[in-house]
Amino acid sequence: MRALVPLRLAMDWMYTLSGFVVGAVVGLTGVGGGSLMTPLLVLLFGIHPATAVGTDLLYAAITKAGGTVVHARKGHIDWRVTHLLASGSIPATLLTIWALSFLPRQSAAVSQIISVSLGIALLLTAAAIVFRQRLQSQALAHADNAAHTRWRAPITVAVGALLGLLVTISSVGAGALGVAVLFYLYPRLPTIRIIGSDVAHAVPLTLIAGLGHWLIGSVDWSLLGSLLLGSLPGIWLGSHASAKVPDRILRPILAGMLVLIGSKLIAQ
Repeated sequence: MRALVPLRLAMDWMYTLSGFVVGAVVGLTGVGGGSLMTPLLVLLFGIHPATAVGTDLLYAAITKAGGTVVHARKGHIDWRVTHLLASGSIPATLLTIWALSFLPRQSAAVSQIISVSLGIALLLTAAAIVFRQRLQSQALAHADNAAHTRWRAPITVAVGALLGLLVTISSVGAGALGVAVLFYLYPRLPTIRIIGSDVAHAVPLTLIAGLGHWLIGSVDWSLLGSLLLGSLPGIWLGSHASAKVPDRILRPILAGMLVLIGSKLIAQ
């Protein structure tokens, strides 16, 4: 029994170190931590995908809450866009949690569903990182199109519902993927307000999804504490270093990593 204590402490510090590294990458690139944290927990530490997703969702809710406060104080949030996204994502999240509650906990079926969903979400996130600027340019060309304007609100709600489903199953999608879609739908909205609106929407989405996973037994609170211990200083350091690292170098590397990880999760 005593031999297990040093092993547990060593694992806790490994989780903390992982949280620091992921936090630093998030600070450098702005890409959501779920894109890296959940695959890391599943592939490197062998944690069951359901537990990795549930824990990461609460981790995301806590870390993004601070960012939302900062964005709100600076007026960087378009609350109408946030509410439209949430009106689709929250019901979708509740329905997804309800559906997951009928599946056997920690089963192979749940593991397969989450792993494949996570892999697909990572590939979509990689595409969003690579093609974000191109999508924004195309959207600007059609920004004054009547159809683009007329269908913007219902499409935003539908996108919110898709994000709710994807994030609840995989914990990925609320960051780079959400921002890429908002760039396309609202090309004239300043970049900082798109990011602020997306971050504000991610907090209730990840919180409700995370609490839902907790109710069905898919959250490891000790793991969550270890990750936060490392990620909070990691995000702070990464944010300060981001101005010194060229974006054109970071983003292709990150997109390539997500493609490799996503492909491995789908194939396994």
